[in-house]
Amino acid sequence: MTKRILVAAIFACLAHGSGALAQVVFTKAQVADRIRKVEDGVDEFRKWAENRGEQGQSTAQAARNSGRARGRTATESQKAVAREKKDELDDALGDLNGSTNRLRRRFDPTDKWLETRPQVENVLEDARKINQVMARGKYGTQAERYWGVLRTAVNDLARVYNLTPLGL
Repeated sequence: MTKRILVAAIFACLAHGSGALAQVVFTKAQVADRIRKVEDGVDEFRKWAENRGEQGQSTAQAARNSGRARGRTATESQKAVAREKKDELDDALGDLNGSTNRLRRRFDPTDKWLETRPQVENVLEDARKINQVMARGKYGTQAERYWGVLRTAVNDLARVYNLTPLGL
């Protein structure tokens, strides 16, 4: 009889203790820091995307002016594919920037940061779009680096809110 009570008490302690260990409590400042990292990552990625477009145009113009272009020009089909690819990434980054801004506006005045969970779900949804765009397109190693840093920040934020992080 005492053996059963002892075993039951041990199981009760383990069950109660593991629940307490699984629940990590974050302060509002810690959550704000994770949101800031996502915001910074979006800003850096967007800045890179804008600069990449400008650099490509100036490089092409310089090649034409110096005569290095050798008459090889992109076909209309190639130009259309490049524009569509660029627009898709720009649109996805714009959506993520908007959802991140909405999260920040909702987060700052609230006392209970967990109330902003729906906004974090929107950030994750927009980040998944970028994940898909990056998987389909070949944007280069620099874009992959920016996306890797941003994806890590988004996943950290998702874990704080106990949401499913993005896949690789």
